[in-house]
Amino acid sequence: MAIESGAAFLLKLSDGGTPEQYVTVAGLRTTQLSFTTDPVVVTHKGSGGWRELLPTGGIKSVSISGAGVFTGSVAETQLKTRALSGAVDRFEVSFEGGERLRGTFQLTRLDYAGDFNGERTYTVALESSGQVVSL
Repeated sequence: MAIESGAAFLLKLSDGGTPEQYVTVAGLRTTQLSFTTDPVVVTHKGSGGWRELLPTGGIKSVSISGAGVFTGSVAETQLKTRALSGAVDRFEVSFEGGERLRGTFQLTRLDYAGDFNGERTYTVALESSGQVVSL
């Protein structure tokens, strides 16, 4: 696998239209994607003291987080609306190599910060709701 630029790791928000278009959330300097499976433990007396897990069991989830400088873009403004409403919306994450992940997420955290002599920054956290697909 070739080395890829972190700058090309983009978080995009659906416009909800038909056909659906995705708008890049501007200003992000860092983006992180996490895949998680909460295992189903099926350990029993015959397990010899070792934990056993149910294959393909558990609850799968995807978490996305990012931090950046506030630019006042339309997508950034829409994030605030979604954070206040608790809405579940479609998002896409794209990578330099062309891979994309798309699914429904809830914006679970939106933080703003700023220093006296610096730029206004923000951080976001999203949690998946339903299946996330690789395109």
